Amino acid sequence: MPIRRDLRPLYPPDWRAISARVRFERAGGRCEACGRPHLAVVRCLPDGRWFDEAAKLWRGARGRAARWPDLEALIFQRSTRVVLATAHLDHDPANNRARNLRSLCQRCHLRHDRLYHLTTRRLGYRRRWALGDLFAGPYPARGAILSGPPRAQGCAAGPHEVMGS
Repeated sequence: MPIRRDLRPLYPPDWRAISARVRFERAGGRCEACGRPHLAVVRCLPDGRWFDEAAKLWRGARGRAARWPDLEALIFQRSTRVVLATAHLDHDPANNRARNLRSLCQRCHLRHDRLYHLTTRRLGYRRRWALGDLFAGPYPARGAILSGPPRAQGCAAGPHEVMGS
């Protein structure tokens, strides 16, 4: 995964060498969670099973042998290229200890970072909502959208009514 520009100063200058050592020397060019090989094109099912060409069997999301899919499941099969990345298990890019780094494929890396991605997505929604409050004023109540514009306070007549009639 590419490193965000604002986090680059937290990574050491030899990060590429550290990452390569974790992915290829320690993990042997395979995902340490599911066993998918680096740069291989694998057939995947939506439930996480994937076909291991070398062993000629289907593997589950954790890399163990899984049952063969039925014909209905094979309809939803897709092919994807596996790219390994080095993940920080504690989500701290400054912590580069060997036991904190793990070689993960895209799917496993996204699953590992799921809570972080959900949190940042929620914060992004709240930030946009706050900007709307700041510049557009308060949001109307749910029923006010259907009932038309609100009446001015202290005025018995609405904007479309004429006073005195």
